[in-house]
Amino acid sequence: MWAGGQFSQLPENTALWKKIKLEEAQRIAPKLGAGVTVAVIDTGLDLQHPAFGGSLSDPSTWYDFYAGDATPQDEGVFGVGGYGHGTNVAGIVLQVAPGAKIMPLRVLGSDGSGDVVMVARAILWAADRGANVINLSLGSKENSKVVQNAIKKVTERRVLVVSSAGNSNLSKITYPAADAGGEDSGDYSMSVGSVDLNDVKSSFSNYSDKLKLMAPGENVYAPAPDGGMAAWSGTSMAAPMASGGLALALGQRLSSGELVERMSGNAADIYKISANKPYKDKLGEKGRLDLVKFLSSSGDD
Repeated sequence: MWAGGQFSQLPENTALWKKIKLEEAQRIAPKLGAGVTVAVIDTGLDLQHPAFGGSLSDPSTWYDFYAGDATPQDEGVFGVGGYGHGTNVAGIVLQVAPGAKIMPLRVLGSDGSGDVVMVARAILWAADRGANVINLSLGSKENSKVVQNAIKKVTERRVLVVSSAGNSNLSKITYPAADAGGEDSGDYSMSVGSVDLNDVKSSFSNYSDKLKLMAPGENVYAPAPDGGMAAWSGTSMAAPMASGGLALALGQRLSSGELVERMSGNAADIYKISANKPYKDKLGEKGRLDLVKFLSSSGDD
């Protein structure tokens, strides 16, 4: 398994949040994800970062599967490899759903690589310890039966699983995103690709007729290790926007069973954009995440 995304130091998310209508969405969902736990299975977090103060799950739910201890700290050299990836991903979730709790679980090393068995164990761990949403901003070109089985087990328990589509500009998406929405995980799993601020497919984003949703994934500013802030680009940054949106809905006590279809079925249509014509029906069921359409939908749309 590999983390995806390219590190850079750029501010600000104002245009990005306007694109997915975050401000209005947070008015529609005033609990802001309170009572919802999102497990971020990744490179770990900067556990001491002030942005996460009061926003992490109980330490008894944390684990570092990569190092085999109870401290899932993001480790490495700033700006190199996968270091800071999980910190950024968790920070994106909290910008969308600031009332949610993050459960930090480390399965990837500082170079962004990890073992599928660790990922599978973390998925089951998260569900056993109360995660409502699991964010997997990671992927592999090859299917893993052990990961697939873990996702099947947790989605049978109505836990929502969000996976990134991969960053190789290929007409197929990475696993476990490629299995999302299939018969094993049903209505409880989602795959997410990336668009730019003009709703054009990101140059790096994979695409497929199996892809459920797109979200902005370029230069997303969020917490970085050592108490800093930085931007990353990748489908890894698009996935936690969907995870945060699901947390907003769950915080309003909406049933998890209808949320994936409501989110993908009430996306903004991006297929009329000329630059997206080569990717017809391969950029999500409808297109790009629209939090207001999602949260305002009846569930029958």
